[in-house]
Amino acid sequence: QVQLVESGGGLVQPGGSLILSCAASTRISSIFAMGWYRQTPGKQRELVAQSISGGTTHYGDFVKGRFTISRDNAEDTVYLQMNSLKPEDTAVYYCHANYQAWGQGTQVTVSS
Repeated sequence: QVQLVESGGGLVQPGGSLILSCAASTRISSIFAMGWYRQTPGKQRELVAQSISGGTTHYGDFVKGRFTISRDNAEDTVYLQMNSLKPEDTAVYYCHANYQAWGQGTQVTVSS
C-alpha cells in the first residue's frame, strides 16, 4: 500500500502563505485521485482540494480561489499552495491517495 508523508505545516500569520507537500512511496501518475482534507477537534474531516489524474481539480467551497493543488509526477509529490490564510484555516491537514491511504497529517496554525 502506498505510504504518504506530509510536510510544510506550521504557524503563519493571517494573510500569510504556506505550501504543504505530500510525498508518496509510489508513482503518483498511477493514482487516480489524490487530495487534501483537513480536520479540527470535534468536527468531521472536510475536503480542501482534490486532483484527479487527467487534470481535473476540486476545491472545498471555503477555498474561494485561495488554494491551489498540484501534482509533480517527477517527484511523486502533491502540493497544496495556500494563500491568504485565515484563522479558521487552522487544522490538521491530511493527504490521501484514492481514499485508501492517508498520511499522518501536518498541523497548520494561522494566528497573530
